[in-house]
Amino acid sequence: MLVLLTYCYNYIVIKTFLVKYKKILLVILAVLFLVVLFLIKNKIIFKNTLNLNQNRQGNGLVYDENATIEDLVNKDTDGDGIPDWQEGLYGLDPTKKETTPGIPDSSAIENLRAAQGINTETINGGSSSTGTENLTQTEKFSRELFATVAALNQNGQVDQATIDALSNSLAEKVENSTQRKVYTISDIKIINIDTKQAIQKYSDALNAIYLKQHIKKSVPMVLQEFIADETNLDKLLELDPIISQANQTINESLKIQVPQSLSALHLDLINNFQRIEENVSDIKLFDSDPIVAIGAITQYGNNAIALAKSAKNLTDAIKQN
Repeated sequence: MLVLLTYCYNYIVIKTFLVKYKKILLVILAVLFLVVLFLIKNKIIFKNTLNLNQNRQGNGLVYDENATIEDLVNKDTDGDGIPDWQEGLYGLDPTKKETTPGIPDSSAIENLRAAQGINTETINGGSSSTGTENLTQTEKFSRELFATVAALNQNGQVDQATIDALSNSLAEKVENSTQRKVYTISDIKIINIDTKQAIQKYSDALNAIYLKQHIKKSVPMVLQEFIADETNLDKLLELDPIISQANQTINESLKIQVPQSLSALHLDLINNFQRIEENVSDIKLFDSDPIVAIGAITQYGNNAIALAKSAKNLTDAIKQN
């Protein structure tokens, strides 16, 4: 089982490298956050046709000082399906469904967007006239961030404590994502035989899988070279063999016969390989979906360590039997 251990340890990230890269990514996020905040404060994202401050005078808007961020983002005083913060960006009156009599606010926004050369879309439904939008996680993330900051800014609640809370929330969202594919005990072939011969046969079959795998470059090596020249996206193509080998390892591990006593450890190993495969696949999206890629990079270190740990646990169990 030394082959299994060696193969799995090849996935481990150099800890100092991961921490350094993670800090760089979080700094980038913080800068992006502040840029968005600056644009909102200076009202240059949309061209308002009305003066927002004048529009608010005497409009009867009342916000509970104890309202949550979610309450402020979703607040729709006039019930027209357009959040108050979004109406404010377009200079519309959040207390009236028709700021201009005879013209619904939704139509007014579509007209403004068309005049500015922006594709019109359903204001609060996330779909366009041609069908449901195929948004990346980064695009969804950006919309959510923009809506939150805009709502808070318009209600005078953007202070340092709020920014810190949002930053922590955003960092947590980037770092935590659920595993897309989770294998269960029913996915593996379990045999009710726990003899030494059966366990040895299982061990030989498992080693045969890993003897066929050869990783020329590890994920940390590819990332280090990519960081040196982030304009060279072709460098990320070198992750393809790692993804392919991880998938092959998973598929072949699902086919071998596993003694009952080792089934839980075997399943844990497969799921840890699946996490690694998903991480590496997501890292390749650095150009098209950077939020997903950033999340994958920050998760990869812990997942690589978990993979090595599961391999050691399985190896130790085989030795004991």
